[in-house]
Amino acid sequence: MSDPGVVLLAMSAGAVTVLSIRTIANAFVRRRTEDRRIAEATGTAVSDERMARLEAAVESIAIEVERISEGQRFTTRLLTEQSQPLKPMLARPGKFDTPH
Repeated sequence: MSDPGVVLLAMSAGAVTVLSIRTIANAFVRRRTEDRRIAEATGTAVSDERMARLEAAVESIAIEVERISEGQRFTTRLLTEQSQPLKPMLARPGKFDTPH
């Protein structure tokens, strides 16, 4: 291996191999980093959409609960009014109170 041409050829081949492997490794690392960024951005967008849907669902549930409570108040008031004895419409028998 004392021939300078063979040594130069071996060193050139080694340098090309190292540079090729380094370039491929850098491209692989950049690709993975970019994929992570995209995944994080997509994950954030999905969670924002989910939060918006969740807020809308909670709002509609709150409205329905309010309607239910109004119905219960109305029913309770009706039942309370029915259980009270009716006041006699006539103050005295045979006499009517008519406003003029």
